[in-house]
Amino acid sequence: MAAPPSNETDEALMLAFARGNMNAFEQLYDRHETGVWRFVFRSVQNQAVADDLVQELWFAVARTAASYEPTAKFKTWLFTMARNRVIDHARTAKNHTSIDAENDDGESMFSDLAADSRLGPLRQVTSREQAKALLAAIEQLPPDQREAFLLQAEGDMSVDDIAAATGVSFETAKSRLRYARNKLKELLADFAEVRA
Repeated sequence: MAAPPSNETDEALMLAFARGNMNAFEQLYDRHETGVWRFVFRSVQNQAVADDLVQELWFAVARTAASYEPTAKFKTWLFTMARNRVIDHARTAKNHTSIDAENDDGESMFSDLAADSRLGPLRQVTSREQAKALLAAIEQLPPDQREAFLLQAEGDMSVDDIAAATGVSFETAKSRLRYARNKLKELLADFAEVRA
């Protein structure tokens, strides 16, 4: 089967995949894998758990392809599924991993920020102190605000898409983002003054 053009919409690619076009799935995966992984990782704050949840997510995308109906943007549908997996994980997790928990090598996740290209915007952070301050500030956000912030920052989602993915109104999603940004500015203000 011929590969669909790379300028096809996500929805068209998903429908092509449902008809058996594996290249369409690969294009969807290439487009969204990094953003979804970053959203899940920032939500669960554990790389191994994020890897497992994202793998489970893509298996679910493949399993549901035959019944996929483009009633919403594919990206909104995908991030809603990712969000649901994060929520399910939080409900069943016995232990919560702190952002400064150490890995098997005795290092915190901050030591990996610059090295892992999947970490997106945070890979530009130049020091462990900056990374620690930013991640600690994100962790201090109320869950609804953190979720909205991560959907926008890591999922590159619009306010409309965030509202649809989280099941809230546009104004609620917009407010959550505004409060999240204000809280982050407040939490990081002292750090910025110390570093200046």
